[in-house]
Amino acid sequence: MTSSSDTINASAAGTWTLGDLTVNRIGFGAMRLTQDGAAFAQGPSSDRTRVLDLLRLALDLGVNHIDTAAFYFSPLRSANELINSALAPYADDLVITTKVGPGRDPSGAWTWATPEQLRGQVEENLRQLGRDHLDVVNLRIARSRTSESVADHFGALAELREAGLIRHLGLSNTSPEQLAEARSIAPVVCVQNMYSIDSPAEHHAFLRTCGEQGIAFVPFFAIAGAGQEGGATTADSESLLSVARTHGVTPAQVRLAWTLHQGPHVLAIPGTGNPDHLVENVATGTLRLSADDLALLAP
Repeated sequence: MTSSSDTINASAAGTWTLGDLTVNRIGFGAMRLTQDGAAFAQGPSSDRTRVLDLLRLALDLGVNHIDTAAFYFSPLRSANELINSALAPYADDLVITTKVGPGRDPSGAWTWATPEQLRGQVEENLRQLGRDHLDVVNLRIARSRTSESVADHFGALAELREAGLIRHLGLSNTSPEQLAEARSIAPVVCVQNMYSIDSPAEHHAFLRTCGEQGIAFVPFFAIAGAGQEGGATTADSESLLSVARTHGVTPAQVRLAWTLHQGPHVLAIPGTGNPDHLVENVATGTLRLSADDLALLAP
C-alpha cells in the first residue's frame, strides 16, 4: 500500500451505481464531525476549521459519497451545515446520502417521525444542505421495529420521490422482510446496516441477498464493530492482527478492506474527525487481501 496522500484516491476501490449515480466504493460518514469523542455523547464540539478542512480533504482524496443526517448535531455544530459550508457549491459528481425517521429535539432527546412528519425532515435536510433535492434518502428504522411494517413510512418517502424532492430511496437498520416490502412500493438502491467482520451469520446472508438483487450494501460501524458510537474497537483477534502485520497496515484498515472484499456492491462510509485516519481509510482501497488472508479472517 502507498502511504503518500498525493497518490491516494478513493477510486482505487472501484465504483458502484446508486440508481443513476456512480460513487466510489469508499465514501465518508459524517456522524463524527460535530463533536470530539464518542458520537452523541456530552463531549466538546469539534473544531470548525479543522472539520471544514477535513471535508475538503475528503473530496481531494476522491471521496464522492458522503453519508449524513439532520440529527447529526452537537450544541454548536450541525453535520449538514458543515458539509454545506465546506463543499457548496457542490461538485457535479458528489452524492450526498441522508437519513430520516429519527429526530432530536433541541435538548438532544430522540424522537421518531410519523409518516406525515417525514416531509418536514426531508425539507430540513434540504434547507441545511442548501439543495433543491436529496440524492439518496434512507428510511432509518428503530432497532426495536425491524419486524414491523414499513409501508406507511416508505410510501410517504415514495411520494416525495415522485414529487422530485428525493432522487433515490434506501433503508437503514432494516431486515430482509422490510426490504421486500419496500421494494414492492418503490425502487430501493441501498441498504445501510450495522455490519463488520464480527457480525453474526444472518448479517452476512443479508449482505449477499442485497448483492443478488443489485442493491448496494452500506455498512456502518465496519471499523468500530462492537465499539459502535464509541469508536474503533480494541477487540481485534490475533488473526486480524497477523494480517495487519503482514501488510504493514493498521487493524482498522484490515477491517475496512475485509468489508470491501465481501462484494462489489459493498460501499464503505467510515467516519472520522482525524485527517490522518481519513487518509488511512481512503488508502485502504489499494489493500488487496489474499485468499490466505481471507481464510484466516473468515468469521
